[in-house]
Amino acid sequence: MDTSKVRKAVTGAVRSWSGQLVALSHGLHEEPETALHEHRSAARVADLLEAGGFTVTRGVADLPTALVATSGTGGLVIGFCAEYDALPDIGHACGHNVNGASAVGAALGLAAVADELDLTVKLIGTPAEEDIGGKVLLLDAGAFDDVAAAMMVHAAPDDSVGASSLAIGSWDITYRGRPSHAALAPWEGVNALDALTVAHTAVGLLRQQLRPGVAVHGIVTEGGQAVNVIPARSRARCEVRARTVEQLDEAWQRVRACFEAGALATGAELELSSHGRDFADLRQDPDMTRAYVEALGELGRTATSRHGESMASTDMGNVSQHVPTIHPTIGYETGGAKQHTPEFTTYGKSPGADRAVLDGAAALALTGAALAMSPSQRSRLLEGVSRRQRSHS
Repeated sequence: MDTSKVRKAVTGAVRSWSGQLVALSHGLHEEPETALHEHRSAARVADLLEAGGFTVTRGVADLPTALVATSGTGGLVIGFCAEYDALPDIGHACGHNVNGASAVGAALGLAAVADELDLTVKLIGTPAEEDIGGKVLLLDAGAFDDVAAAMMVHAAPDDSVGASSLAIGSWDITYRGRPSHAALAPWEGVNALDALTVAHTAVGLLRQQLRPGVAVHGIVTEGGQAVNVIPARSRARCEVRARTVEQLDEAWQRVRACFEAGALATGAELELSSHGRDFADLRQDPDMTRAYVEALGELGRTATSRHGESMASTDMGNVSQHVPTIHPTIGYETGGAKQHTPEFTTYGKSPGADRAVLDGAAALALTGAALAMSPSQRSRLLEGVSRRQRSHS
């Protein structure tokens, strides 16, 4: 097909859905739902895609709020990841209403030329990015096995491309001790809160010996039930971040030893369990990034290169280590507010955020079209799918 005709068809399709896409973004924002409870949010996404002629499967990978929607029958599968979970108490303070709506718009836009470009458009609804990492579970379940290229945009104060993200792991910690009267017989108790205090102190001292880029942070979720009783149980959650999955594993071994030291020092029993799945560091595909930058430029936007910089953490990192991936940011005015703050939430339905939904959708769809129309990119991406499938057989 003529390149200009394809681009007009894609951008025209996104424009034709603009009212519904903005309404989707606003609906997600107005009724924020947290990880694995995004029932209304997932239904909104699925309903709009069904209205657009997609075949939708809900409850994928035993996740009630995950979904897969497809349009077209071509051999090249272009995947878009839709996020829609919010943060507890502060709603869509990470802009996932913008992320999810733009991914849906991209799928609808690219579907308009799917037959002409011999491709399949696949929208993967990915819950719990802010918690256990739905993309990792969907990746394990095979939802990305046939995907040749995966992409999404993320809401932010500015447009950017090329950044990495920090690998992250999260663990739940429980110490079990023995209660006793804190005044009459404290020596008969085993203080589970003391064990946590020792561990917290050890982690603080460890920080000097950790690699640059490694961060350790946590909260105490239980420290006892009564002030005059030696605490028989304490609980905490700890997160460790690092520049790569290899450095994450290395750092966790050091941090784990700190928690073991708490048990050893006090005699309490230690229980450690992973909270969700580790997020890998993000590796953005340079060829896809160039196509996205060109598409964004056609829409009158310019992205800042963040190559060599790290964002926070995302389960899109796990996808990127198996499938060529991009995860650029799409910007709008936030009054200087950063993500994960109540102030950022207030801008999620602004005119700038609405434009970000539509521009992000068009830029992603144009990127998918450019990949499909390039013989060299098409060959590269299809060979990547074949290689992954051979390695699994």
